[in-house]
Amino acid sequence: MGDDTKLFGTATGVGSLPGGDAREAAKTVTGSFEDFPFLAELPARGPGADMIGRTTGMLVDLYAHVEPSGWRISDRPGRDTKRARSWLGEDLDALEEFTQGYEGPLKVQAVGPWTLAAALELRGGEAALGDAGACRDLASSLAEGLREHLAEVARRVPGARIVLQLDEPSLVAVLRGQIRTASGYRTHRAVDRQVVESALRDVTAVHEGPVVVHSCAPDVPFALLRRAGAAGISFDFSLLTERDEEAIGEAVEGGTKLFAGVVPSTDTALSDPGGSVMGVRTLWRRLGLNPGTLAESVVVTPSCGLAGASPAYARAALAHCVRAARSLADNPE
Repeated sequence: MGDDTKLFGTATGVGSLPGGDAREAAKTVTGSFEDFPFLAELPARGPGADMIGRTTGMLVDLYAHVEPSGWRISDRPGRDTKRARSWLGEDLDALEEFTQGYEGPLKVQAVGPWTLAAALELRGGEAALGDAGACRDLASSLAEGLREHLAEVARRVPGARIVLQLDEPSLVAVLRGQIRTASGYRTHRAVDRQVVESALRDVTAVHEGPVVVHSCAPDVPFALLRRAGAAGISFDFSLLTERDEEAIGEAVEGGTKLFAGVVPSTDTALSDPGGSVMGVRTLWRRLGLNPGTLAESVVVTPSCGLAGASPAYARAALAHCVRAARSLADNPE
């Protein structure tokens, strides 16, 4: 298996879990994924525990507060920033408690620069996305904040090899000019692909370890993400179309890890573990890739975050990912 298994485990979660108890979440994650735990996010706790709020709490010299329309940039840290930071601290305390003596890959997630720019409002109420200077400021503040966050995680879990996941659910909409303006009548113009790639590269560069980019939207730009420095790409496997196949084949041959979201992220009856990865095996055959590389190239995950699932289903889905990864390794054909 070479070095790859040291960088990544065989299965992990995407990020969010249901409920609001940090210790319970850390216990579930570390119990489910002995070789690739992650720092859970619990958005049910409210604003500041959500994906955007949590990441704004990490920004350096940039602050945000909650408005009825969403998160808006503010002059100084207020109650919402404090709450976001306090919850992140709680989650880190819990993770530290349940990873005593752990050595191996550990994943932490933050929102990437483009989804952040699409979600954060400037003082006038429009998304930062419409202002090139604001986008640059956000990306550099995020890079600085992530550097501090990664150092903090490394201090708390010294045996961990940290994998940074950037969540970019809005990336495709940003590239296509589909993000609506505040009025809702128009859309922000598409951002140039090179500008998008360059900001992503600047943010991925802050981490010396591997960076994974996650997007559970259709038409994930595999080639662009690889050029921007992504060592892994996390996506909803059910949204792939034939159009994606060539880019996936090139990614695998180039050594990119595929975080294949094959386990549904909301309550449903789960198939047998082998059935969950059947589509991955089929894709491998169609691409003419060597089945022996399957387990090395693929990390099995839920299709997206599990915040919308019941606690019992979330636990079952995480355990199912581990069994499905084992099935892939044992029966690649």
